[in-house]
Parts: sequence; structure tokens; C-alpha cells
Amino acid sequence: MLLLNIDHIPGREIEALALVKGSVVQCKSLGKDFMAGMKTFVGGEIESYTDMLTEARQLATKRMVDEAEALGADAVVNVRYASASIMQGAAEITVYGTAVKYKG
Repeated sequence: MLLLNIDHIPGREIEALALVKGSVVQCKSLGKDFMAGMKTFVGGEIESYTDMLTEARQLATKRMVDEAEALGADAVVNVRYASASIMQGAAEITVYGTAVKYKG
């Protein structure tokens, strides 16, 4: 499945099928959240949160791709990600785009 963050596929004529999306709310365990809080005293990257968000993006993307494949899409264009903090240590990741099929 081709995923692009532009609204067209260079050299291809496409037909828009539908908006597709994927979403996930992910959190870390209390222990990891506590350790991440300790990191704020010394600074630097909070790797457990980076890992959490990477996992969440991958899962949300897979859900979007699954929805596009169910429609018979060849690609998803204009892919966008959004995130929101739900509560301390938990984040929602949403990905969305337009499922398209190649013409001809």
C-alpha cells in the first residue's frame, strides 16, 4: 500500500474512494510513567514515551491501511497524523487520508 502526504500520485490518474482513518490511545505502565517523570529533573529524551508514540503511530497506520484495503484501494494520499494528550502518560494518535484507486 502506497502512503503519501501529497494529494496526488505523480504520473498516475486516481479515483478517490473515501476518507480512511486509524486511531489508538496508548499509555505506559505506572512504573515507566514514574521513571519518565524522574527524567524531567535531568532533561533529555524520554525514550519510553518516544517508544510509546512510535508504537501508537504504527498501530494507527495499520488500522488506516486495513480500512483502505477493505475498500480495494491502491494507495492513501494526503496522509496526516494528529495527536492529543488524553491524560498524564496516555496519548491518542490519529492518522487519516484519502483512499484512492488507480485509473486505467
